[in-house]
Amino acid sequence: MLGRIGRLAVRRPRAVLVTASIVLVAMVALGVGAFGVLKSGGFDDTGSQSWKARQAIAEKFGGEDNLVLVVRARTGGVDDAPAAQAGRDLTRRLAADHDLSGVVSYFSTPDPALRSTDGRSAMVLARVLGNDKQIVKTTDRLLTGYVADDAAVTVQAGGEAAVNRGVNTQVTKDLAMAESIAIPLTLLLLVLAFGSVVAASLPLAIGLVAILGTFAELAVLGRITSVSVFAINLTTALGLGLGIDYALLMVARFREYLSQDSSVPEAVAGTMRTAGRTIAFSALTVAAALAALLVFPFYFLRSFAYAGIGVVAIAAGSALIIMPALLASLGHRVNAGRLPWARNRTQGSAAPAWGRLAAAVMKRPAVMALPVMAVLLVLAAPLLSAGFGTPDETVLPSSAPARVAADALRADFHGDQATAVQIVISGPADTPSVTAYAAKLSTLPNAVRVDSSAGSFEHGQPLGAPQPGAAALATGTAQRLTLFTTQEAHSSAAQQLVHDVRALPGPGGTTTLVGGASARLVDTQHAITARLPYAIVWVVLTTFLVLFLFTGSVTQPIRALVLNTLGLSASIGTMVWVFQDGHLSGVLGFTPRPMDTAMTVLLFCIAFGLSMDYEVFLTSRIKELHDQGADSRDSVSQGLARTGRIVSTAAGLLAVSFFAFGTASVSFLQFFGLGCGLAILIDALLIRGVLVPAAMRVLGTHAWWAPGPLRRLHARVGVSETEGAQGTRTPELVGVGDGSGKLG
Repeated sequence: MLGRIGRLAVRRPRAVLVTASIVLVAMVALGVGAFGVLKSGGFDDTGSQSWKARQAIAEKFGGEDNLVLVVRARTGGVDDAPAAQAGRDLTRRLAADHDLSGVVSYFSTPDPALRSTDGRSAMVLARVLGNDKQIVKTTDRLLTGYVADDAAVTVQAGGEAAVNRGVNTQVTKDLAMAESIAIPLTLLLLVLAFGSVVAASLPLAIGLVAILGTFAELAVLGRITSVSVFAINLTTALGLGLGIDYALLMVARFREYLSQDSSVPEAVAGTMRTAGRTIAFSALTVAAALAALLVFPFYFLRSFAYAGIGVVAIAAGSALIIMPALLASLGHRVNAGRLPWARNRTQGSAAPAWGRLAAAVMKRPAVMALPVMAVLLVLAAPLLSAGFGTPDETVLPSSAPARVAADALRADFHGDQATAVQIVISGPADTPSVTAYAAKLSTLPNAVRVDSSAGSFEHGQPLGAPQPGAAALATGTAQRLTLFTTQEAHSSAAQQLVHDVRALPGPGGTTTLVGGASARLVDTQHAITARLPYAIVWVVLTTFLVLFLFTGSVTQPIRALVLNTLGLSASIGTMVWVFQDGHLSGVLGFTPRPMDTAMTVLLFCIAFGLSMDYEVFLTSRIKELHDQGADSRDSVSQGLARTGRIVSTAAGLLAVSFFAFGTASVSFLQFFGLGCGLAILIDALLIRGVLVPAAMRVLGTHAWWAPGPLRRLHARVGVSETEGAQGTRTPELVGVGDGSGKLG
């Protein structure tokens, strides 16, 4: 099939390019609508108890308070006339807003729980109505209209709605900044890497097609199922990166054939037969790794699978269909716009330094590999103490308004709604049984206060008569209780409190649903850990299958899995050391916090897929030389010499795209970008440059071993890179053993 595509590209390059242009215009027209159908949520397991509790509160009690306005008196206290009047005016305006419900204020309901411990601040609670996208839009309007200081008071906005709005706003700014850095720098590095303006523009063209095509895919999927708007971010970074990877390999191999005096049609055919097959298998491995995200019950993670698989398929398809036509049309002009100092850069892709490194490693594998393995194990060690959480206001800079408000709520008030445990009792429950249940809840470790329809309780004792708003916490068929705690929502103590509440029988044999931020974290971790084994098994099996079909060996897939896991462990362990333990927090400007559970899974799948990308690049060339008769040492050293520059250049360019996220102000974006960038560099430099040659030397003649039945199976179903158009073996135009880059 690849041969037929190559021949079509040579015979009808203009027709291929015109057709591709028409398809691209259609994708652009369709992709413009992607932003309008994507959603901003997707972090919850819709089958979990915390999600059901949230839905029950929405159906029976109007929903949870997701917006908290902190009104602080400029002088005196909130009970003084100027501040009290300003608070009442604000409360009336909020109550009249059609996008809000359930407005409760200290100024209208003098509940002492709504006043700060120093008496200078008070809370106004409200529910912003609508779905995730509508809430973000409404919150933006509300904060613009209501969060304004006057002579009597200052107003700050906190709560889930304000935090989500702050995160979305900051992420949008951060991504624009990252892309404004990454794209020009990538273009500059491409020109320097290729030494030719024309050759450097081809990878950007393929990357652009991959990005626009995936936007069109997301626009369609967004109308069928829930897709997170954050998938756009992965589409841009991965589309540009894979477009560069695949086009870089194609262009380098095409230029190599031209430098060996092949005609343009021969160069295109050879490029498709070799680099084309490598790209096809590489795309399969990357897509398989990203498909593992589909097993998780959060559409936030599934969205990255949709975007990732789409961008891989479109990038590979563009490289295998559009690139041959471009190369056939350009011919020797692919080297046009050559830079003066890069005259020799167009004579093939061989990099003797990489070949010498591989030869040195294979001569003394223990001396070269053991120090590298020791470094990687040290970097991986912090994984042993990793803790996990979900995003909250601490992912924002300490100066962000929503973060400032959240800090004030935590420090100044006796009970924070953001960290409270929400309990819904389904079924009839009389006042005495609710009283006994609420009192029992208030005696649990780390419980501060429990609010219920029967009143408020501390340490098992009632806090006076029930407040006027307490009656709203009961309906004919349900009761709502709120348990306040001083513990951080992601702390182990808060999570244990959730387990303790769930272990406590409901009053009178009724069923209870436990929700809130800590409960969502508990349920998120359970959902991920319960499905993680399936994701791992999927990645291992698909990687093994694809690499077996690619190489005909069972040893190579095992070697790849072991080394890739080592590199990824080092990368994620380093992120634990940085973002959880707080090293470099002063430089990067983030607040140390537990690892984000979903982003860690995402980082693993994407980094693993990209490491397999480079695995296929290198193994492809080594096997090609091995099949031509080169011994183990020559095939590895020459294979690394031929691919080292490509892999290191591609990795460097992709790492730049991810490292640009390090300029972000939202910590989980920093974590994702720096983690991916580090994983890519570790894989390209240490794993491919040192550990792969060492492993190949240790394996020796067993490096390509497979049991007899599997060898016979591969002979029937495997596709060899050196098969000609008619299925017969043809010699490859690559020198073997001398490192000269001349015809062998």
